[in-house]
Amino acid sequence: MAIEKTDAIVIRVVEFSESSCVVTMFTRDFGKIAAMAKGARRPKSAFESAIDLLTTSRILFLHKSSDSLDLLTEAKVQRRFRASDSSLPHLYAGYYVAELLASLTDLGDPHTDLYDLAQDTICRLDDMQNPATVIARFELNALRFLGLLPTLDHCSSCGLKVSENRRIPFGQITGGILCQGCRRGQAQVVSVTWPVIVGMRQLVAADVGLSADLPEISTTVNGELRGLMNNYMSHLLGKRPRMIPFLGMLVQPSVCS
Repeated sequence: MAIEKTDAIVIRVVEFSESSCVVTMFTRDFGKIAAMAKGARRPKSAFESAIDLLTTSRILFLHKSSDSLDLLTEAKVQRRFRASDSSLPHLYAGYYVAELLASLTDLGDPHTDLYDLAQDTICRLDDMQNPATVIARFELNALRFLGLLPTLDHCSSCGLKVSENRRIPFGQITGGILCQGCRRGQAQVVSVTWPVIVGMRQLVAADVGLSADLPEISTTVNGELRGLMNNYMSHLLGKRPRMIPFLGMLVQPSVCS
């Protein structure tokens, strides 16, 4: 067993006993880990708020080589998720980030680029940026880093370039847009307007980092994009994410204007 140090985002906390809990974290250097936090539920715990959901902390943990839980020994807060105190849509968006990090990644499989993207997303939510655009960007780039990004330029079936059209077929099974010839006979195909595809391309191209501005995407396009991503993420995960029923709040005009 080795004592390891890294930065980590808390993505799940489960009560284990009257005084302890199991914390799932997405770390910069070790990917997702699951660790026992002994005494974390005591009133004067040494961990204090360092294991609150979406808190970023500098942690020390005992990394075990077997299938047993790691042991969290120290956690010092670097950044708390402040959006939870002021905006329900931004809170739900943050919870969705945590759910996707837990669902899309495997234990012990590091993705530094995904960690940086998650940090950037949490910071943008804290800054009260448009939650619909921020979350769509997170979803698409998380899929890109994991090799699951849908095809947005060429037909996902035959590979031919797809030209601008009023509506574009999008295949859930084929994983991206389809030409009109390949659309026939395909199952689980939805039709989206061209601006949605343009918006997706722009979000994938946006740099990670708070100094980078996100593209301006209208409420109408964000609403259609949200419906597409809800279905596509459910297809990829093989289940409907628990936070999806709450994501409609992200695209309400009063929230996103």
